[in-house]
Amino acid sequence: MTPPLAHQPVLGAEHLARLDAVLADTDRLLTAAYPGGDGSRQPVHTVYIPADRCVPALPAAWGEEGLAAVAEHGTLAGLADQLGIDAGTAGAVVPLVEAKLRTEPIEDLRLDFEDGYGVRPDDEEDGHARQAAAAVAGAVAAGTAPPFVGIRFKSFEAATRARGVRTLDLFLAGLLAAGPLPDGLVLTLPKVSTVEQVEAMVYICELLEDAHGLPERRLRFEVQVETPQLILAANGTVPAAQLIHRAKGRVSALHYGTYDYSDSVQIAAAYQSMEHPAADYAKAVMQVAAAGTGVRLADGSTNILPLGTPAEIRSAWQLHARLVRRSLERGFYQGWDLHPAQLPTRFLATYAFYREGFDAAAGRLRNYVQKRGGSVLDEPATARALARFVHRGLVCGALTDAEIARGTGLTGVELAALAHPAAQPSNSATASATAEAANAEEKVR
Repeated sequence: MTPPLAHQPVLGAEHLARLDAVLADTDRLLTAAYPGGDGSRQPVHTVYIPADRCVPALPAAWGEEGLAAVAEHGTLAGLADQLGIDAGTAGAVVPLVEAKLRTEPIEDLRLDFEDGYGVRPDDEEDGHARQAAAAVAGAVAAGTAPPFVGIRFKSFEAATRARGVRTLDLFLAGLLAAGPLPDGLVLTLPKVSTVEQVEAMVYICELLEDAHGLPERRLRFEVQVETPQLILAANGTVPAAQLIHRAKGRVSALHYGTYDYSDSVQIAAAYQSMEHPAADYAKAVMQVAAAGTGVRLADGSTNILPLGTPAEIRSAWQLHARLVRRSLERGFYQGWDLHPAQLPTRFLATYAFYREGFDAAAGRLRNYVQKRGGSVLDEPATARALARFVHRGLVCGALTDAEIARGTGLTGVELAALAHPAAQPSNSATASATAEAANAEEKVR
């Protein structure tokens, strides 16, 4: 046998064609199931209120109450100092937060028909479902609705399934009677324990779309991770990962439920917290399950509210701000707020997080884009992470286009392209691509 010539390739087109054929299903799965984020806005928080307390003026009232709570005990600048935000950062953050609380104090509002609402007679909940639809439609028409708004209906567990479906049905019918669905409509499915419950919600969405003549996959929903069965099933699988790929592109986010989950794993009430090791484990599983899929993550809430004596209020504010910062550092860019007085610390901690990290991230991005040397050798993946960090800061209002242009040399469009190179042209395209993943995944199986 004649040995091959030195330095000549021995693998030809027929070998590569064979690889392409063998890996075709894998290629389709990676493209469809893991499209990455689309670069669109993610709210920094979700505010939950009992559905019967919703009035069009509620967001503005919460902002005023948040500012009043701070004024009763000092100033925003003083609160920033109590939270450990340095004077230089506070000088930039405080005016931004004050403006935020006056103009858009709630980014994502969820009208709650579940734990925060309780069990009521059917006719009463029917009425509140219709009232909620009217309130949301009215706020959208008046331009006073938060960017994201929707309902959390009761779970698909046997005892509450019929009630949850009916409330969702009535709410959507009421919204559609007033006009098109809001772009920022969000639906929340709580207490999910199995993939089958998510598939049941997909079925309900399909029925509602067909009944109302809505485009396919117009209805998407969040899944609340509140039970350990969604983290580890009886057969050893991880349902939190499976449900994303079996939901036909309809799951928009995974939200951690602090207190239901803590109770489910037998943590004593005094130690239930967003930072308990059991919480961190569940959220780490959620994070891996959602990685690359475009499905977003949200941390839970703290029930230690800024109420009581001045010392208790100060302690609660410091705790809340620390937990917000902790979530951000761990890649959870959204959380829950339960009281107006939590809004100042939500935005102070969030804006400080992005502004404190901006100079270093901007310098590294500039060096990377301009191919200049620096003390850190950044690879493309790290450059994407830096760009995503800065882009999130821009989208949430912590940074401005002018600051980013000065710091990085990039326009907002260029920054978004670097942060999300594989971004789909629209949310509907992302949903469609994710739906294709289910078929691709079945073939790989």
